[in-house]
Amino acid sequence: MAFCTWKWLLLLGRQNTFAKAWRSRRGGPSLRWQRCCHWGAGKSLDPEVRAFLEENTEVTSSGHLTPEIRLRLLTPRCRFWREKPDLWPYGDPFWAIYWPGGQALSRYILDNPCVVKGRSVLDLGSGCGATAIAAVMSGASQVLANDIDPIAGVAMILNCELNHLTPFPITIKNIINSEACNWDLIVLGDMFYDEQLADGLHHWLRKCIRIQQTEVLIGDPGRHQFLSHSIHSQLHKVIEYSLPEYTRQENNGLTSSIVWSYQPSNSSESC
Repeated sequence: MAFCTWKWLLLLGRQNTFAKAWRSRRGGPSLRWQRCCHWGAGKSLDPEVRAFLEENTEVTSSGHLTPEIRLRLLTPRCRFWREKPDLWPYGDPFWAIYWPGGQALSRYILDNPCVVKGRSVLDLGSGCGATAIAAVMSGASQVLANDIDPIAGVAMILNCELNHLTPFPITIKNIINSEACNWDLIVLGDMFYDEQLADGLHHWLRKCIRIQQTEVLIGDPGRHQFLSHSIHSQLHKVIEYSLPEYTRQENNGLTSSIVWSYQPSNSSESC
């Protein structure tokens, strides 16, 4: 089975495995910015993992909304676009796809640097790290990228190197349902694909807003699971982007992606 076909199966069905992983990896009871970073500047990467990723991904900046950002991704020219997915030696490489919600967030931040300039930013479910990279490029004072896949952490560091940036801190754990840390802004893209995960996100994000007055931006191309969730009634549409043709083909014809501001009317109630 070619990776392009497997990628679509991942989006439609096998992502449930990913959602279960998010639900099972609980964050600790007391997370603070300085305490939850597992990776960062000066982190020594496993040379075998680095070599594997460099050999089996392609550096690209085309076909996406952010040509300013270079990323290591799986493309049709990569071996694992054609190989059976079981031959991939690590966990499912969600990070190796530049999902359309993340593209919209990254484009918006690059076009509107005032959104992040001088602010602390958490990129939740960071994947390839593009949105975190956009935040650094746009002048964020602190950036923390979060993903539960340690290979994503390696990929993010490689992508920082590609863009001549000092790697930002990265935490490899599920921080949903953890203590609400004091971030100025939380950004997350393409995370609302499972009802239980979406419920957990809704609850935790509302808590962050209530306790810390955190601003929340969500990127999504209009997937059914997102549009049908109760959180959708509490979102304000910020901007919509038309997706490049390559991204449309990668995502079964999705034509646009939207940045939403989460503004719960009941943020003052107990969570």
